[in-house]
Amino acid sequence: MSTPDLGLPMTVPAPGLPERVRIHEVGPRDGLQNEASTVPTEVKAEFIHRLADAGLTTVEATSFVHPKWVPQLADAEELFPRVRDLEGVRLPVLVPNSRGLERALALGAHRVAVFASATESFAKANLNRTVEESLAVFEPVVTRARDEGAHVRGYVSMCFGDPWEGAVPLHQVVHVCKALLEMGCDELSLGDTIGVATPGHVLGLLSALNEAGVPTDVVGVHFHDTYGQALANTLAALQHGVTTVDASAGGLGGCPYAKSATGNLATEDLVWMLQGLGIDTGVDLGRLVATSEWMAGRLGRPSPSRTLRALSHKEQ
Repeated sequence: MSTPDLGLPMTVPAPGLPERVRIHEVGPRDGLQNEASTVPTEVKAEFIHRLADAGLTTVEATSFVHPKWVPQLADAEELFPRVRDLEGVRLPVLVPNSRGLERALALGAHRVAVFASATESFAKANLNRTVEESLAVFEPVVTRARDEGAHVRGYVSMCFGDPWEGAVPLHQVVHVCKALLEMGCDELSLGDTIGVATPGHVLGLLSALNEAGVPTDVVGVHFHDTYGQALANTLAALQHGVTTVDASAGGLGGCPYAKSATGNLATEDLVWMLQGLGIDTGVDLGRLVATSEWMAGRLGRPSPSRTLRALSHKEQ
């Protein structure tokens, strides 16, 4: 009797789900940003190339934040030219202010992101400003980026819970999301920064956004797996019609300004679920797993991705 091939999940589509999902890979930026030891620029560049080779069409490359605040990403000017010519791959970069935007544009970046907060406490901790002050800083950044023909993503952190303030009222999140869209952002990413969301909460926020005039097709989701809810929350978002999901290869990353934030949703775990549902991502799971194993080796520790661990164990 032959041994069954358990390398890929059985495909059983579920009703009411999108045919295709775009994975917004954040490993090279969000995943590496708070690593204690400096990752060499050439390793970061190879990481991005390997992710692209695995079929990921959106790979967030780096951040043009001041090196004092995120030392790990101080090599943005050196890194971005090494990857910017990858064919068919979107390479968004984070820009915290006008200076960061000018640095990114000078290197030929065509996709940028700003990083807002839905709560006052996190805005103070991460941006050293109030929510309204931070939005005022972003407005000329978004305007300038759009004038230069760049695509702009608006991250909204602490959409579901805040370590200082607790549960976040839906109307606060809706306010920040609408402000970002009104100033010209092309898309939004709803961040569950400390991983406290549950599926009903996700559906409630998405419905509240729709009721306020924010269409689902400009919304992406960014879940952390602190309480093991990231995939359940993702499925709820897909059922609502969301087709953009943030994830980090190998489950790398968290948030340096929110100590209770554990790792991002692992891209391998997301791809396994989507493949089982018959949803197209364009990602080769085997190549992705190999890439995350390679990166884990460079970081000197195992990946928290359950899918990666399961598939790696089968090969031993």
